[in-house]
Amino acid sequence: MAQAEKKGGLLRKSSASKKPLKEKVVLMYDEIFTTEDPSKCNPRFWEELFLMKVNLEYLEGKLEALDGEELMKIKDNMNCLFQHCIQALGEDHPIRVVNALQTLCALIRGVHQKNKSTSGFDIINMLVGFDKAELCMKNLMESLDSLLCAEGSESLKSLCLKLLLCLVTVTDNISQNTILEYVMINSIFEAILQILSSPLSRREHGYDAVVLLALLVNYRKYESVNPYIVKLSIVDDEATLNGMGLVIAQALSEYNRQYKDKEEEHQSGFFSALTNMVGSMFIADADEKISVQTNEAILLALYEAVHLNRNFITVLAQSHPEMGLMTTPTSPIPMTPVTPLGTTPPSSDVISSAELPLDADVQTSNLLITFLKYSSIVMQDTKDEHRLHSGKLCLIILTCIAEDQYANAFLHDDNMNFRVNLHRMPMRHRKKAADKNLPCRPLVCAVLDLMVEFIVTHMMKEFPMDLYVRCIQIVHKLLCYQKKCRVRLHYTWRELWSALINLLKFLMSNETVLLAKHNIFTLALMVVNLFNMFITYGDTFLPTPSSYDELYYEIIRMHQNFDNLYSMVLRLSTNAGQWKEPASKVTHALVNIRAIINHFNPKIESYAAVNHISQLSEDQVLEVVRSNYDTLTLKLQDGLDQYERYSEQHKEAAFFKELVRSISINVRKNLAFNTLSQELLLKEFSTIS
Repeated sequence: MAQAEKKGGLLRKSSASKKPLKEKVVLMYDEIFTTEDPSKCNPRFWEELFLMKVNLEYLEGKLEALDGEELMKIKDNMNCLFQHCIQALGEDHPIRVVNALQTLCALIRGVHQKNKSTSGFDIINMLVGFDKAELCMKNLMESLDSLLCAEGSESLKSLCLKLLLCLVTVTDNISQNTILEYVMINSIFEAILQILSSPLSRREHGYDAVVLLALLVNYRKYESVNPYIVKLSIVDDEATLNGMGLVIAQALSEYNRQYKDKEEEHQSGFFSALTNMVGSMFIADADEKISVQTNEAILLALYEAVHLNRNFITVLAQSHPEMGLMTTPTSPIPMTPVTPLGTTPPSSDVISSAELPLDADVQTSNLLITFLKYSSIVMQDTKDEHRLHSGKLCLIILTCIAEDQYANAFLHDDNMNFRVNLHRMPMRHRKKAADKNLPCRPLVCAVLDLMVEFIVTHMMKEFPMDLYVRCIQIVHKLLCYQKKCRVRLHYTWRELWSALINLLKFLMSNETVLLAKHNIFTLALMVVNLFNMFITYGDTFLPTPSSYDELYYEIIRMHQNFDNLYSMVLRLSTNAGQWKEPASKVTHALVNIRAIINHFNPKIESYAAVNHISQLSEDQVLEVVRSNYDTLTLKLQDGLDQYERYSEQHKEAAFFKELVRSISINVRKNLAFNTLSQELLLKEFSTIS
């Protein structure tokens, strides 16, 4: 018997002696794309249609081929198809429901594609008709809600989420998607929470649910009351919040794992050997090869949870035994497709049926540690736009955490010590740190390490000023908490002081180039005020009196940098130019640093002369410092421990609008219809009559 092949809705016998035959579902689609009512000649038309396997390619292609005017001519049939799809969702036969869901996906995408032209027709009118829109959309949302909350098929739930993601992302700017008004009125928020609170549902659908929620929260968030924002901000159910945290941790952990695998593969390869042979001249090129696609969608979800819900802060520090104890089966055989119509490429964000351990190299871990590791990777390379956005969002999330009283309490808790292995950028002048030698410390030390690492590694021509400002602000907010609560943190403060002084040195060395693009005095003032914070209040939060002495030693040792900074800002503040005012602020801020230098330097020179020593050791300088504190006079500076709290709407609205647009395009691009296996569905439903 000759085998039949299927292509583009045609059935063709291999003998090729006869004309190709169209499969029945394609003939039925053709009837819908006429001006006649297809059920006139066949009263069972709609009933039969949803028993047929959907040909998404043909249906979308057909819609694509029509222009706006032609589509308007068949509006009645389009409305009819849409309404019958919604009716089919309420039926008991799962195959009908699956076919209806897939048909709705194709319809929504196809009709929205037409809207990009200048035809000017209304999407809602084209799909459902104005007169029936409210009732139809209410029925659609209720059906999707029921399917998501039911005990039934996981494949159906997966398809429902894909349809909702399709609905949300058909426009680049989701706030211009008028259909979402019906998703606001007929909320599916509780259904999303139910998925996140159930371990089985979460493993199968958690990723899609979290991305969907993050997008819905961003619909017209500055223009009207968004019910998803209101509801997310008051969730206090522990199982739900932990479930959301697990999904986010899983996706970030998967990214970290992939990066680590690529890094190891890269280091053991030929390029690594070549680099070792010729030195580090190719280090930047080598690093570029280790790239894994960033995941802004899951990062946005983490941001919204941290920013909107105070209760979610507790989830950051919660260890995840179910992730730590379970391992990934070597060859998992999922009962249902893991990502039908996938929101992300399978290589990056698929949640496997068993949740991966959060962290292979430490015994216990939590969402914050995973997030810090993720941040340490994406913040390495800010030249790429996606990584720049990711890096910025990481710093915004850390800003929200650094402002939160409860978050600070566990960040600084001496009883919560972790070994956090952050990724460090390869640099010519330093060796790779041995992972095994990392000490167990409070989590705030890892946050400070991350900030120091960023400061040290991004002094370059394309200077990321905005990221530096955020970085210094995070350090300042953490210091404010330590000063307020008198937390004496055992941290290697010298590394921070050294990084800050080198940053000032870089700003001065590149004054002309940087001033053409940035107001470097804002950043310089922030850095100087961090030193002022240590000078004024250091005795209340530095771990030991000798730490305070070491601060003075560093300022005296590096006095040339502060002298040069003073000369630069004095020069610009005495000239009548655009930098007069910002430069003069730095001049005033340097008063105590200059007082320390001018007070101790003569004493050190005198000590050296009396004792006939050409070069003093560190201990000798510290001895001079300790014995001359009494005669030092410093000015009390106001407002050093005050800061402006983070505000999204006033300062970050443009960034989030662009970020959500980028995520919407990416999610839509990866909603691949062909990943849904009809065979798997038929197998799953074969026992259902």
